[in-house]
Amino acid sequence: MQTGKFYAVMAFLIWGLLPLYLHALKVVAPLEILMHRMAWSLVFLTILLLVRRQWGWLSGAIGNRRVLGHFALSASVLSINWFLYIWAVNNNHVVDASLGYFINPLVSVMLGYFLLHERLRVGQWTAIGVAALGVLWLTVQAGQLPWIGLVLAASFGSYGLLRKTAMLGAIEGLSLETLLLIPFALGYLLWLAAQGRSGFVNGDLTLQLMLMAAGPITAVPLLLFAAGARRIPLSLLGILQYLSPTLQLSLGVFFWHEPFDGGKLFGYVLIWSALAGYALEGFWVRSKTNDFKLA
Repeated sequence: MQTGKFYAVMAFLIWGLLPLYLHALKVVAPLEILMHRMAWSLVFLTILLLVRRQWGWLSGAIGNRRVLGHFALSASVLSINWFLYIWAVNNNHVVDASLGYFINPLVSVMLGYFLLHERLRVGQWTAIGVAALGVLWLTVQAGQLPWIGLVLAASFGSYGLLRKTAMLGAIEGLSLETLLLIPFALGYLLWLAAQGRSGFVNGDLTLQLMLMAAGPITAVPLLLFAAGARRIPLSLLGILQYLSPTLQLSLGVFFWHEPFDGGKLFGYVLIWSALAGYALEGFWVRSKTNDFKLA
């Protein structure tokens, strides 16, 4: 349980700072960045598997239609999330993207309740309700459907559920996902090169190294997330996910000076209050349980 918490927190801290990396790649088209994330992630994971001599699972996974179908679905959902997030960051929508990851914990908690039958206490329901009010307020303030946030929340919440119920471990599962995606990635990157439109081929050494770094930058937090998701309840995972959007929001507002007026601030205050309430309620319940055990 404690190890799972550590893995999850580290994953969300890395994701929270990810806009800094993506913003530095703004000269490259979002779709090409996505394909480089796939390609270099597979290179990184292949080296990792070679070092660990961890290949025994591959033949069984490839020969199992159920496993392939499960990970083809998770890979597709992950690709949608990746692409939209890259596009949002590189088109000055970091604050809108952070809203998606504030909504995402609500999606994770509700998926855990309805599909995994995780029980929620009254205090937890109250916190979820307050957070939902914050999201509703932000939606009204925007004056339109916050489609960026909704798609990001739905896609990553679904990915978290799929990885929690996956039949492979963190490294194996991510390796299979990237292996299933690699034909599309390589095909597109080769086509760009043939058309003379490749940011990697036409870029300088610094840009090329930054694109190659997409491998570990992508794979490490996903491995940490998958390992954490398998060790802690989905409801707790949903609450920890507030770390990432808080960092993203801070970058969008204070670093890139995206619009953030008093109306938006009120909505975020509601969400942060819900997070604090959820954490305090959980701490109180654990302390009471420990007192009972000591007695």
